[in-house]
Amino acid sequence: MPFDTETHAKIAASLYEARQSCAPVPPVTTSHPGFDVDDAYEVQEINTKRLIAEGQQLVGRKIGLTSPSVQAQFGVSEPDFGMLWASGQVAEGDAVPTASLMQPRAEAEIAFVMKAAVTSATPSVDDVAGAIDYAVAAVEIVDSAIADWKITLADTVADNASGAMFQLGTDRHKLSDIDLHLGGMELVRNGKQVSVGVGAACLGNPLNAVQWLAAKMVEVGRPLAAGDIVLSGALGPMAPVEKGDEFITRIQGFAPLHLTFT
Repeated sequence: MPFDTETHAKIAASLYEARQSCAPVPPVTTSHPGFDVDDAYEVQEINTKRLIAEGQQLVGRKIGLTSPSVQAQFGVSEPDFGMLWASGQVAEGDAVPTASLMQPRAEAEIAFVMKAAVTSATPSVDDVAGAIDYAVAAVEIVDSAIADWKITLADTVADNASGAMFQLGTDRHKLSDIDLHLGGMELVRNGKQVSVGVGAACLGNPLNAVQWLAAKMVEVGRPLAAGDIVLSGALGPMAPVEKGDEFITRIQGFAPLHLTFT
């Protein structure tokens, strides 16, 4: 972590303003050579505290970099995380205004809602599964405040893991009712298939991703609590979003999700 608190605050402010104005900024790692992942999480935390102070409601976490191939692309061996805000949730049937986004993309995943806190620093998969209330199909709308998506790991972490908005299905299922390992996913954009995948694409099983997150949240002092939403990670490649697009998300065992962009 080569940068001091004052520099972290300036970087956080630039990313905050970029999202407020929908005007992307150059990569932080370009403007601040040596900026690393530890710096990036410090910057993310500054903006998390800023939004809480503004009255925003923190409702959960998102997990990124759950694909081994994407981890290899970034040269890392573990996922990353970002925060989910009530203001970013989109209901089934609602339309998302593209004017509020910069360079959005969509990815399909499984979300979990917690019924109990996870406070162990080394939770097992069974511990995590026992703390989950139910699962739903989900779409994450990722968006980068970094111009042209020219991101390194540190850039995306600082920018809340490129998190913007999310949609949760209303078709709730217990874990025992669904195949989290081989359950299939299809993302359809304007009638054409743009992404396919399976549960195993997310660290072998989405519960593995939640186990990692639960331990990490204890480590950083923001443990998962009852009622928290967890977006567990993409089940396949993300797809670009344009104004007028209509998406259908199909995940095995769940009712389809519909999402439009205006």
